[in-house]
Amino acid sequence: MKKTILLLSVMLTLASTLMAQGYKISFQPKGATDGTKFYLGQHFRDKFILHDSATVTNGTFVFQGKQKLNRGVYALVDSQKKGVFDFMVDDSQIFTIAYDEKHSAASMKATGSKNCQAMFDYMAKIDYGNVKAKEIQELGKTDKAKAETQMEELRTEMNSYLDNFKKSSSNTLFGKIMNSTESVKVPETLPEGSSETNLQNWQAIYYRTHYWDNVNLKDHSLIYTPQLFDKMNLYFFGVLYYQDADTITKYAYQVLDKVVDDSTMLRYFLDFIVPKYEHATKMIGWDQVFVNITEHYYLSNKCPWSTEADRYSRRNTVEYLKPSLIGQPGIELLIPDSNQSPDPNQWISSHYFPERYVILWFWDPDCNHCKTQSEELKQLYNKMKQEGNKRFEVYAIGYEADVPKWKRTFVERQYPFVNVGGSNVNVDYQAAYNVHGAPTMIILDCDRQIILNKTIQTNSILPFLDQYEKQYPDKATRVTKWMRPSIYYRDKK
Repeated sequence: MKKTILLLSVMLTLASTLMAQGYKISFQPKGATDGTKFYLGQHFRDKFILHDSATVTNGTFVFQGKQKLNRGVYALVDSQKKGVFDFMVDDSQIFTIAYDEKHSAASMKATGSKNCQAMFDYMAKIDYGNVKAKEIQELGKTDKAKAETQMEELRTEMNSYLDNFKKSSSNTLFGKIMNSTESVKVPETLPEGSSETNLQNWQAIYYRTHYWDNVNLKDHSLIYTPQLFDKMNLYFFGVLYYQDADTITKYAYQVLDKVVDDSTMLRYFLDFIVPKYEHATKMIGWDQVFVNITEHYYLSNKCPWSTEADRYSRRNTVEYLKPSLIGQPGIELLIPDSNQSPDPNQWISSHYFPERYVILWFWDPDCNHCKTQSEELKQLYNKMKQEGNKRFEVYAIGYEADVPKWKRTFVERQYPFVNVGGSNVNVDYQAAYNVHGAPTMIILDCDRQIILNKTIQTNSILPFLDQYEKQYPDKATRVTKWMRPSIYYRDKK
């Protein structure tokens, strides 16, 4: 009998311990209708992951599970899958939240979770400050002096509160979250001894370098907060948006190397940014960023979640993209003109032209967009020729198996370019230049290196070349071995 009682006692203790490992979050909404359904949503990037559902019964509803929840910011989600309000889940996983019909932060009370209550108190104080500021703005319409005094008092009060909050909560998850939302303070003057003379450039570099200073990237609980997603999204696709591939890669490595030992955090970043760089087909240089990051992390065995099949697929994609990346030497094409000579010695080279630049123009006679942009390209080409300033040659490849149709089209439309096409070609130009369809534009410089591998508007071509020569002034004057009449092509007039 004693053994039975002892065994029962052990089992009850074990059951109690297992329950303590789970979560139980009770909600007491004021004025809620029985039968209303709610969901427990976890923030992950810009979406909710729904973990649980509950229905209001006798004015309350409960989310409960056997496994502990990840620490982070969660959301109460209504029956329409829309967020009602956010709350905090930290080490305390058994607690109760009461709130009113308006979901006001001042009404929210979290019993059993100090961190969650701290979040509600903070939100209530911010709401208070916003309401008071609006009241003072209204007062300013009739009593400007009094309003200015009250606004200064409010500013002092709020700053004091925020300073105290920051000091008292620096080691809590909510404190880390709020700290991560602070923008880095950029110095207003150049530091002594700086080699940089342009203050604006120096500040931009400083901001990019110190952007993550206020974010505790050692705590991967932050991945379950909307703040980290906003921070990451703004950095890669805002702060770094207009930078060249080398600059984006440099700063991407800086932040990713901070989390490389935390596979959860590293995957959070890579799973979001890598697909965007891979599939942004209209963004100049982003394919290079994709290749750099993929090689540096996935193909260097720094991603433990990546399978051999995944790495094989990524390696194939990288090898496919590499030949057409900006900075790579352009592969010389040899294709016959309208005479369609079978003799390779009569085929036209894509490289030997006196012009400093060559535009490889892949077009399709059946493509309306090709026709529109080819017409614009023709007008620019003729204008430069008439002015005696033909800065580039157009090597136009007819993307069409029907040779008579291709010939008829460029003759009827009077394309003045170097027109080549047909099935005879020295290499597979689709693979050589990663051509997925038409129109596709590739620009080669005086060294016949690729400087642009995306199709841009015709009116952007000359500004692009101007900017390129500004960045690389030697390219504007240097004469190379390629800049002479084609050894294959003879101008037939």
